[in-house]
Amino acid sequence: MKPKVYITRKIPKEVAEQIAEVCYVRMWEEEDIPVPRPVLQKELADSDGLYCLLTENIDSDLLDNAPRLRVISNMAVGYNNIDIETASERGIMVTNTPSVLTQTTADLTFALLMATSRRIVESSDFLRRGEWKTWSPMLLTGQDVYGSTLGIIGLGQIGESVAQRAKGFDMRVLYYNRSRKLEAEKQLGIQYTDMETLLKESDFICILTPLTPETRHLIGRKELSLMKNTSVLINTARGGIVDEEALYDALKEKEIWAAGLDVFEQEPVSMDHPLFTLSNVVTLPHIGSASFHTRMQMARLAAENLLTALLGDIPKNLVNANVLSK
Repeated sequence: MKPKVYITRKIPKEVAEQIAEVCYVRMWEEEDIPVPRPVLQKELADSDGLYCLLTENIDSDLLDNAPRLRVISNMAVGYNNIDIETASERGIMVTNTPSVLTQTTADLTFALLMATSRRIVESSDFLRRGEWKTWSPMLLTGQDVYGSTLGIIGLGQIGESVAQRAKGFDMRVLYYNRSRKLEAEKQLGIQYTDMETLLKESDFICILTPLTPETRHLIGRKELSLMKNTSVLINTARGGIVDEEALYDALKEKEIWAAGLDVFEQEPVSMDHPLFTLSNVVTLPHIGSASFHTRMQMARLAAENLLTALLGDIPKNLVNANVLSK
């Protein structure tokens, strides 16, 4: 009998058909609305596999009511939306889609850095409102990128790719990571430093570390107070890494110059979020990996991980290797 799989969002037809060749597939057909939790709970009751997105919170309550579940395939690099410990205890494999979105996310990170530093969105809105009356020496002046200092918090694959882009702008690159990467230092000409030094010396700070209990609110009031009042904070990792209340205060009081955010603590973000009242914030709807090519690669890789596990093999992107001992 074919294994049963539930897919939590409408995915590309060719990928769904690939899964359906091996499995009995049920799928939430709405493209823009996350699957309601009661529906997800009901579907998981007799599913062998789950293909999900970051929008689904796969917690212990759901897993306790999924006796047949063998694999959770997350179409994302991060997997903080899944209770990994409980999944491992239940013998459920969890997979993700790393590497395929590295360059696309690095592109978006650097694009957000440049848009924020040069006030691109603010300037476009200024023009469209009909407020541009004449050329003026200091009108909408921003911060230079070329020759400045970039601090990268979290030097994974995306962090290294952002550092590569920064070298083309002759930027001095500092990085902070839980471990030094000597080969990357040699190849990219970057410098390892402690967090405090990075915050104090960087003109731009890019957050590219995973969200874990240790990194939640890694950037709070203390850290923001160490930054230059001309510095720009860019976050394309996870919203919970930055204390948004502290960030709002720092931006409003001009303790830092600007911020570019692709992620928020709660997504989708509420339209009455205080950060939306500030002109020195560029905001995006979590589009770090949103190129057609990359999203198709992610969808295919998530399907490959799912099918590999259901066919009795070990997926190459298994994130909880300890489950194999179960």
